[in-house]
Amino acid sequence: MKLFLTRIVLALRRTKNWMVAQLLFAILALLKLLPAKGAIRVTERIARRIGPRTARHRLALRNLERAFPEKTEAERQSIATDMWGHMARLMAEYIFVDELIDIDPEGGENGIIEVKGVERFAELRDHPRPFIVFTAHTGNFELLPIAAAKYGLDVTALFRPPNNPYIAERLMSARRTRMGQLVPSQAGAAWHLAKVLESGSGVGLLVDQKFGKGAKTKFFGLDVQTNPLLAKLARHFDCEVYPARSIRLPGGRFRLEIEPAVTLPRDATGALDVTATAQMLNDKVESWVRQYPAQWQWFHDRWNIKHTL
Repeated sequence: MKLFLTRIVLALRRTKNWMVAQLLFAILALLKLLPAKGAIRVTERIARRIGPRTARHRLALRNLERAFPEKTEAERQSIATDMWGHMARLMAEYIFVDELIDIDPEGGENGIIEVKGVERFAELRDHPRPFIVFTAHTGNFELLPIAAAKYGLDVTALFRPPNNPYIAERLMSARRTRMGQLVPSQAGAAWHLAKVLESGSGVGLLVDQKFGKGAKTKFFGLDVQTNPLLAKLARHFDCEVYPARSIRLPGGRFRLEIEPAVTLPRDATGALDVTATAQMLNDKVESWVRQYPAQWQWFHDRWNIKHTL
């Protein structure tokens, strides 16, 4: 009887996931019928109305209150509402990515996207060696590996698939065609990335995700646990580590930045300090988020506060 009930629950879950996925695919198909700029604007307007009515909005406001206690409630509401507009744009931009990626590798930039640090793309491409690029969920972060591929730079990106398997399958298929090599965040991912670095190529990591078991660090002065994977890979391969980010600019434009390699902290013995490196990553991401707070995903439970509300 228990096995039968379990099968029923799993079947209902699969049905729910399938229905949610089909609804999302239908919405994206309708958006695809519109001109890119119009579809993105419409999606943003809808999200700015719907987002503030969701439970995730309350979590976003709580996160903002903890991160920016000096801001007024009205300021935090404005950031959260702008965030929903940004997230809607991110979703709509994904289906028009071929129109957005107008980078000319020979010219460095072209209209919608400007690239800062082109010389680093070129130097890493022309002098192959193991390296790590890290970023955060800011701006349209999906553009970074696509831009790297445009410059002929081979980067294997680690990503966390959506929980919905039907959406994850569609997303993985679309990403493979534009972003080069991808590694789902699951068992064996660290080993796969290590093999990439061992072969002399680069990997890309998002470092601002919630992590249950990690280095004890601070983010906006609040306790968090940070994934030590980047630090451990860098320690093992003694490779360069580059910060990179995407910034959303006015008029539907973007700036992609790849910064100079950072100097990783070391302990008294000269070994790379994993916890201090994790903290350094948090500090870098925090500086980005403070500069453009509405372009970060505040509805993400980075501080694991749901259980304390």
